[in-house]
Amino acid sequence: MVDSTREIENLIYTYAERIDAGDLDGVAALFAHGRIRGMEDGPPETVFTGAAGVRAMYDMAIHLYADGTPKTKHLTTNVRVDVDDAAGTASSTANYLVTQATPDLPLQVVVTGRYRDTFHRVDGSWWFDTRIMYVDQTGDTSHHLKF
Repeated sequence: MVDSTREIENLIYTYAERIDAGDLDGVAALFAHGRIRGMEDGPPETVFTGAAGVRAMYDMAIHLYADGTPKTKHLTTNVRVDVDDAAGTASSTANYLVTQATPDLPLQVVVTGRYRDTFHRVDGSWWFDTRIMYVDQTGDTSHHLKF
């Protein structure tokens, strides 16, 4: 039996795996019971809710190449999870680093930052509640982001 902490860690790592594979439907599905916020105190338009909202955000933001991927590698580190099993809630912090290499861009770090996540249990399974993404450093994101 997998414990709650491990299930939540697996959600965090599944996000990275799916986004690097270009599986935006799969990424969005992780937020079927949650949302992504661009910043903690950001305006309401920076909140993308549910699978449809999160999918729309990634359609608007991420450049996919002919092979269907963004040609990135999301590395998630320093994951710390705090679970309240009785309440069915949890929170986590993690750092991320995104590398990218395209036919026109040599391998390099394009962005680093932090995730601040909350989770809740729905029908016995853990789901993202809210992901807040903080950007700490940026490199050349012109091949990764559409804006």
